[in-house]
Amino acid sequence: MGRAHEVRAASMAKTAAVKSKLYSKFGKEIYMAAKTGGTDPDGNLALKRVIERAKQNQVPGDVIKRNIEKSKGASGEDYAPVRYEGFGPGGCTLIVECLTDNVNRTFGEVRSCFTKTGSKLGVAGSVSYLYTYCSLISVEGLTEDEALEAILEANCEVTDLQEDDGIVTVTGSASDLDLIKDALTATNKELNFLEDKVTYLPQDYVELSEEDLNKFYRFIAMTDELDDVQEVFHNINLPMQEE
Repeated sequence: MGRAHEVRAASMAKTAAVKSKLYSKFGKEIYMAAKTGGTDPDGNLALKRVIERAKQNQVPGDVIKRNIEKSKGASGEDYAPVRYEGFGPGGCTLIVECLTDNVNRTFGEVRSCFTKTGSKLGVAGSVSYLYTYCSLISVEGLTEDEALEAILEANCEVTDLQEDDGIVTVTGSASDLDLIKDALTATNKELNFLEDKVTYLPQDYVELSEEDLNKFYRFIAMTDELDDVQEVFHNINLPMQEE
């Protein structure tokens, strides 16, 4: 059918793989939140938050509903959170967060990603101390002063608040994500939340050579293929992608 058809087919397959990974990631989080704290989002804040994030990432409603229903069963998977830390190409640092029902399998798969990209898997704590575990919110629709006033009125403690090109970014304690978001929402302005999550923010960034960047991108591609991997954090100052 020609080269154009092959390119379209490859692009569609890649898009489908990305969506499948995304749905699997949120499916596990929804399943575990519902199984642990109950299936009613109004009475289970963790479930409510993950559903909100799933919707923001355009996860279909049937995926959300299916995993909530799945959690009602007496049997089923029990996923445990596991974190791996290590050093990547060019001396960068990497944190790989997983949800798994088989730790031995996940360890072997993640270790292979490190080994095949010239990286080194470290012990627990070897890298995470170089990051700040915190809540991160980026929002459009209000000014820095308005955001600060709302946060102060709600007695929320934040570590940083900045505005750039109309986007206000707030960082605070990992446990205060919902308090900060609720304080901003209470302004009754039309807000567009670009990010609202708990994350690892590196305290310093590194620049990589083109060769090391390619190794890093390979590492990301390999971890993207692992169902157990939920998120990869790094301290690389990535180059801007050309439009």
